[in-house]
Amino acid sequence: MTIFQPYPDLGVTFSEAGARVRVVSRHANSMELCLIDERGEVTAQLPMHCESEVWEARTDALRPGDRYALRASGPDGPRNAFDSERLLLDPYARHIDNIGTARRPIWCGVATDPAAGLPEWRAPKPCTPREDLVIYEAHVKGLTKLAPFVPEEIRGSYAALGHEAVIAHLVELGVNAVEFLPVHAIATEKFLRLQDMTNYWGYSSVGFFAPHLGYASPAALAAGPDAVVAELRGAVDALHAAGISVLLDVVYNHSAEQQPAKGSTSSFRGLDNALYYRFDGQDEYLDVTGCGNALNTAEDAVRQLVLDSLAYWTEHFGIDGVRFDLAATLGRDGNTVFDPHHPLLEDMQRDPRLAGLHLIAEPWDIGSGGWQTGHFATGWSEWNDHFRDRARQFWIRDLAHARQNGDPGNGPAELATALAGSSDVFKDERGPIASINFVTAHDGFTLRDLVSYNVKHNLLNAEFGRDGTTNNRSFNFGVEGPSNDDVIERDRRLAMRNLLGTLCLSAGVPMVCAGDEFGRSQRGNNNPYNQDSPLTWIDWERDEHQLAQQAHLARLLDIRAKYRTLRPRSFNHGTELEEGSTRIEWFDALGDTMQAELWGSPTGRCVQYLASSLVPDASGDGSLVREDLLIVLHGLEEEALLRPPAVDGIFGYELLWDSSLEHPHDLAENGRMHCVLPESTHRIEGPSIRVYLAHHQDRD
Repeated sequence: MTIFQPYPDLGVTFSEAGARVRVVSRHANSMELCLIDERGEVTAQLPMHCESEVWEARTDALRPGDRYALRASGPDGPRNAFDSERLLLDPYARHIDNIGTARRPIWCGVATDPAAGLPEWRAPKPCTPREDLVIYEAHVKGLTKLAPFVPEEIRGSYAALGHEAVIAHLVELGVNAVEFLPVHAIATEKFLRLQDMTNYWGYSSVGFFAPHLGYASPAALAAGPDAVVAELRGAVDALHAAGISVLLDVVYNHSAEQQPAKGSTSSFRGLDNALYYRFDGQDEYLDVTGCGNALNTAEDAVRQLVLDSLAYWTEHFGIDGVRFDLAATLGRDGNTVFDPHHPLLEDMQRDPRLAGLHLIAEPWDIGSGGWQTGHFATGWSEWNDHFRDRARQFWIRDLAHARQNGDPGNGPAELATALAGSSDVFKDERGPIASINFVTAHDGFTLRDLVSYNVKHNLLNAEFGRDGTTNNRSFNFGVEGPSNDDVIERDRRLAMRNLLGTLCLSAGVPMVCAGDEFGRSQRGNNNPYNQDSPLTWIDWERDEHQLAQQAHLARLLDIRAKYRTLRPRSFNHGTELEEGSTRIEWFDALGDTMQAELWGSPTGRCVQYLASSLVPDASGDGSLVREDLLIVLHGLEEEALLRPPAVDGIFGYELLWDSSLEHPHDLAENGRMHCVLPESTHRIEGPSIRVYLAHHQDRD
């Protein structure tokens, strides 16, 4: 394997001879390196020379900790945007500073020596296999800003991520991977700055190598760039020591510069607009991201930029995986057509610097042919929006439809496919581990709001309610927003448990949105990207019902961790049992083989399936034994009769979890942990999920 690096040693590098600065620009006709003092004034301007599209300057006047910027001149033209007076940011800057103001920022690099003065790693990477991952999506600041168990001086910072109490919560919950919203240096868009708002989510990168300073603790900021890096590395190290992988959400599809008329030139546009961005046939930006521009990954310079950035974060910060925002944009070729074998996408799998990195795609953008769920290559995982929609439809919208019309309108077919790993979406060679299953994410309603609001409530975002999706598949169960009605609140809690159960029991990789474990609310705002406030910060004050929901999720993740049958690597379409794949047999509510006509019928919404696989024997002798779990889905708001199926070799089923219970501890207290016999008749409350462990005559 080789490293794709047609432009070597970009950015600032140090040697005994001093500093060398190298920047790619194909169309510039002159460029200079500017040294900047602590007041933001230019103290020196050094000419750069060009060879093979790389502009270079060498000087002993630039030392670690010094600020620097670039100026570029070039020809006029519809695709050029050169301005010889504008200070520009080095795309490879490892540390970024603002020498302007909050409303009119001017970005410059701060020279750092990546090889100097960093603490050694104390813990190895967890190297968790994809099928075993349980992802917890969180915002660096929002996760701990209100956490009373974290020292006040580090709340909302990188340092807080490594605090023992934060890690203890993740471990107790059963999470083994955290996925942080963007931590690359963030620039708030111009239209938000004019309203004194910020881009809280951070999908507006101004640089791809520097950690965002807004998440550094005051102590680290005061100590300088190396301290900020050490703080983030320390948090990653602490998470690794607890067996928790660290994934980053990255934004290589566009930059914070937006459109020329609406944005602010900070780097790429001024260095070589025609090289770094995509254009249409009328010499206008081809915006397939909805963010004003799209970086042109068909160009070698952009392709290398992404790979070098990924390698830096992998090697320097120890990250274990990456979720690519609007990944379809990254796979667009020179004709802007998506190609799952785009050189950049393939490089990510063969670059030795990225070996073992989990690659996760948000498989869409807003351009032509932009919805690519299921179309990435083997080795990739993708956010599965089909799973999200099917789970919400079955447990929320269908119930709303039944209340309004007396009939849920749908059978269990689509949910069944999602539970089994979405084989209709992902090819056999990719298997269920290609699917990142989620019910909620940072973008959209929280789990609590999904069952509390019929429509979005986004006026705080200052976009007149036009932002955010209207297709939420939500239901308020009778009252819009908070309710004092005990019945409504009971129904909402049950719906949340059913959604969490579906998420944790399905084949694929589950992703939980931070705070959903105890039902946090954002008051119906389904797009709070610019709300840096208690609205989006997690409130750790939890009542008894919230603690019960947290206990339910912990119990579900414990079941998932104990039983390999729930974590298949591949699909099993046959009748034989195999290790690493799960065979599924479907039965109706009375334990008979599921008939074809029931799949599309509301009368088939009480359905059960036996998930079976071969797993290593607990003795450790290398032998394989059969493992079976019986999962019951009852998707109607009425009681039904249930008979567990009769299967050769199984003499009983032990109830492990029941979503109808307010607290998982109620299972033992009610004496419901006892085995039930095949073909015995029971009542099941609805809507609900039950999980049983099958006991075998030859072993139990």
